[in-house]
Amino acid sequence: MQNFPKQPSFSFTIILTVFISLIVSSSVVSFAPMLRPELLSFLKPTSQADQALRIPDGYEPVKGKLPVEEESVIKIVKQTQPAVVAVIVTATAANIKNYVDILEFDPFDPYSPFQIAPEQQAPKGKQQVGGGSGFFVSSDGLIVTNKHVVDFEGAEFSVMTYDGKELPAKVLATDPVLDIAFLKVEGSGFSHLDFADSDAVVPGQTVIAIGNALGEFTNTVTKGVISGLNRRIIAGNGPESELIEEAIQTDAAINPGNSGGPLIDLSGEVVGLNTAVSEQGRLLGFALPSNLIERDVENIIKYGRISRPFLGVRYQLISQDIIEANQLKVDHGALIMRGQNRNELAIAPGSPADQAGLVENDIILEVDGIRVDEAHSLSSLIGRRFVGDEVTLKIYHAGTEEEVKATLEEMKTE
Repeated sequence: MQNFPKQPSFSFTIILTVFISLIVSSSVVSFAPMLRPELLSFLKPTSQADQALRIPDGYEPVKGKLPVEEESVIKIVKQTQPAVVAVIVTATAANIKNYVDILEFDPFDPYSPFQIAPEQQAPKGKQQVGGGSGFFVSSDGLIVTNKHVVDFEGAEFSVMTYDGKELPAKVLATDPVLDIAFLKVEGSGFSHLDFADSDAVVPGQTVIAIGNALGEFTNTVTKGVISGLNRRIIAGNGPESELIEEAIQTDAAINPGNSGGPLIDLSGEVVGLNTAVSEQGRLLGFALPSNLIERDVENIIKYGRISRPFLGVRYQLISQDIIEANQLKVDHGALIMRGQNRNELAIAPGSPADQAGLVENDIILEVDGIRVDEAHSLSSLIGRRFVGDEVTLKIYHAGTEEEVKATLEEMKTE
């Protein structure tokens, strides 16, 4: 017959239970700081005062009233949204050149939401093959957008306005240097945006981006700050890439489809044209400065086209290596030099630079008193002028500094 151990007495069971409870309680107290806040709320008794929202000293919230900055943002969005449009690009396989190639990844940012594998057969009939954003810059239907948004040969264009109307549009002009294009729609009385002085924007300044996100969500609003200025970036890759100088960097979310939309300050004016995003980083968007866009607008209004000023030099910004190798007495400027190809002359024959007496190996130090350096390249300084403007160039020639004048001519395009 087996002997079983005696069962503990009732009093012993009570003592053991109390002892275990004390151990568990002390463990909870010891590890409480490691628990999630929502679990701590069940462990810690709370009073009505503890549950009240804690606000900074001196702040007096008004019932139903938003913070001042939020009210400003809402006001600006309401004021500017009617001027922003969605750009729609449609075409048929028979009418569009290199249909399959165009529908592949857009090298600038993938702002076109449409992709197609090379082996796929192009769909029949009229299809939407691209899209982006834009905004009115005049009440008579002039719209600015990015050149790569409308860079579709044989396509048709239309815009969707804030009130849901789809209007046919035609490409009026494209900038031969910058990623800027202009559309025109028939009509009048359109709400339009004004330009701010982009030279006056500063890092940390609040900005708002509005655009046709993902080619689907029209008038999407995002907010951020100016993250950096005078960024020099290469947009795209291969033969389609473009150098963008003086770009404004922002952390306001710029998504596929935002390309060509406005970057707006808290006065409701445009500081930039949203143009590119970084594929490597997050919240790294870039916009063309408003001063460059406004110059093109003035050209369109005055001449009906975009004209670019031309100096006629091939150059390279001088580096520390060039300074040391040639024992130069200057530490900045654009060195006039020929290209690697024999046909790539340093100075175009008969150009304004040639007429002003500039020669190969001269260094252009300043343009109208503005220093030529990485923050202010020669091309960007010349690009801010107009055809026919006379510029004063400070140059370093044969070991001495001197000033010459050149009258800018119009850049010839194919």
